[in-house]
Amino acid sequence: PSPVRRVEIPKLNGGVRLLGIPTVTDRLIQQAIAQVLSPIFDPMFSEHSHGFRPRRRGHDAVKKAQTYIEEGYRWVVDMDLEKFFDKVNHDKLMGLIAKHVKDRTILTLIRRYLESGIMVNGMEIESDQGVPQGGPLSPRPRFE
Repeated sequence: PSPVRRVEIPKLNGGVRLLGIPTVTDRLIQQAIAQVLSPIFDPMFSEHSHGFRPRRRGHDAVKKAQTYIEEGYRWVVDMDLEKFFDKVNHDKLMGLIAKHVKDRTILTLIRRYLESGIMVNGMEIESDQGVPQGGPLSPRPRFE
């Protein structure tokens, strides 16, 4: 795998969201890996989770929220773990994935993508932690 290309996307609140854009070839391979992983991991997620999920849309979450209001619920909790994806421990992530994926080739390829680095202004930066946002193996970012 090649290093991802760093792109800064302005947030509405000021700041920037850092994306890692893979090469076309890496994007194709990552999409194939995502198609293998999604049926394995998606059933493990909460039925109440709508973000970045196949066959789920923001409209589904809004409909569910309307149902909760009709049922008398009055509290909403909204949280965002700051810089979460930047701090993901590769070994812990790979350990969790390996509990459900036994194919060593897939596991090795995922690890290589995690460690492929980031290209910033023509300079390659090593990545020993974190998961780049912007590719098929990462959740799509919200532009806020």
